Amino acid sequence: MAAVLSVENLCFGYGPVEVLRDVTFAVEAGDYVILAGPNGAGKTTLIKTVLGLTGRYKGKVELFGRDLSGFAGWGRIGYLPQRVNAFNPLFPATVKEVVGLGLLSQKTFPRRLTRNDELKVTQTLGLMGIADLKDKPVGELSGGQQQRVFLARALVSNPELLILDEPSTALDPQARENFLEFIRKLNREQGITVILITHDTDLIGRHANKVLYIDRCVIYYGPARDIYNSPEMSRYSGVRPPEHGS
Repeated sequence: MAAVLSVENLCFGYGPVEVLRDVTFAVEAGDYVILAGPNGAGKTTLIKTVLGLTGRYKGKVELFGRDLSGFAGWGRIGYLPQRVNAFNPLFPATVKEVVGLGLLSQKTFPRRLTRNDELKVTQTLGLMGIADLKDKPVGELSGGQQQRVFLARALVSNPELLILDEPSTALDPQARENFLEFIRKLNREQGITVILITHDTDLIGRHANKVLYIDRCVIYYGPARDIYNSPEMSRYSGVRPPEHGS
């Protein structure tokens, strides 16, 4: 069975500036992977590259067993980018219209929502607990509510892979915890494969089963429970791992 995402010897740079170097890893169906690393480590660039958003790169990227250059099943992937908090509050769109964009983006001309599409939007709003907000302008919602709307847009096409880039930075602590618990529920109960970018190391081990820690190259990729005792992280940080039994 092919991996959901397979990356081999991926290299990417902006001109002479190297951003990613020989990055290799594979994400299996049902994984919940935390993608972590310091600021400037290339986390967002890595995700944009595997989604075909950065242009030319060196190496090999496969999505659901298909090479990125020939991949067309974008409806199988839900993506929540980092900058949804930059949403223009004056944009005249309702909640249901914004969520519906997650289906329109998969259609060819003419792009129209069918009755079945509208049912999917309604069901997804219910899943997110925001069905009562469907006719409200998105710009009038709180940060937490907006985050749920954009997550609903990413989920409405029933993706098999969900990628989230720093999804909770604009949320207060309680809204943040509720949001992350919901993502974990999607992973465990619906089997959606999750890749979540974060700089918050408190999330490691609480939600994910794997951690991909990068700093332009892969520093560690493996079980979340082992990251702090791993020789790879010890070499990177210069701190010896604790001895067993201490």
